[in-house]
Amino acid sequence: MDPIQRVSSREVYRNDWMTVREDAIRRPDGSDGIYGVVDKPRYALVIPLDGDRLHLVEQFRYPLGMRRWEFPQGTAPGRADTDPLELAARELREETGLEAGSMTELGVLDVAAGMSSQRGTAYLATDLREGPHEREHEEQDMRTASFSRADFDKMVANGDITDAQSLAAYALLLLHERR
Repeated sequence: MDPIQRVSSREVYRNDWMTVREDAIRRPDGSDGIYGVVDKPRYALVIPLDGDRLHLVEQFRYPLGMRRWEFPQGTAPGRADTDPLELAARELREETGLEAGSMTELGVLDVAAGMSSQRGTAYLATDLREGPHEREHEEQDMRTASFSRADFDKMVANGDITDAQSLAAYALLLLHERR
């Protein structure tokens, strides 16, 4: 049994990428409260690794008002039941033009468990082949580049890479490499 019980739920907002709902809840001590929840479909994140080089994408992140470097990642609005591995391959090709000869699952990530139900799966992509990207209209300002792991580490330390999912996926990669 869940320690927090949902008493009621109402949709506050919806678009093709997310739903916002407000849930009236009851805590274990009997007191009432509310939760605002952002529901988004599962996502896939891909770490494209070519020898010692990591492929990243950079794009303008509107909510932050700045361009940010991150690993290729995304969801499948309208296709929430897409297999995570298939989604990962699609996001890699779409955003970078790369196709992977090998994809290894690294683990599952929760985006922001205190406010969102979104979860994702991180993959390591190797045996990379280049091709044309297939970016969506919203990704028209995106660019891609590869960086040595030493440069990647410097970018993290300097605050050039701050995407929480990318940093968590990189931690999963480091753990994977220790096995």
